[in-house]
Amino acid sequence: MKHPGRRKPIAEINVVPYIDVMLVLLIVFMVTAPMLTQGVQVELPEAPSEPLEADSDDEPLIVSIKQDGSLYLNLGGKPEEARSLESIQQQVSKVLRQQPRTEVLINGDQNIDYGRVVQVMTGLQAAGARSVGLVTEAPTELP
Repeated sequence: MKHPGRRKPIAEINVVPYIDVMLVLLIVFMVTAPMLTQGVQVELPEAPSEPLEADSDDEPLIVSIKQDGSLYLNLGGKPEEARSLESIQQQVSKVLRQQPRTEVLINGDQNIDYGRVVQVMTGLQAAGARSVGLVTEAPTELP
């Protein structure tokens, strides 16, 4: 005998809450992703140049040089912690042994001594970097 008021239970999973959570996480990652690659804030020199096309999909290694000459690397748990050139050379060397096509860039303050930039470039090349790029900003034009 059938019960007229009872319905058979539906064996389907309601995925709407999962989609909502996924969309919220997508927005969070989209907002935070640009902040993760910033590294240390420096005042970049301006130069009228075209952006280079990336040879690989790997995130580049960026060595930042502050105005006082202190060095920072966008790798590891503490990118805002000043490091020695030897420490940076060791870490860059490790990364380049595993991923030799990784780009290496210098993000230097416009007021630092040119000799310090050359010293860092030489150290990075000794660590195995094929070429070292310099990060600049596009010049701001006056109206």
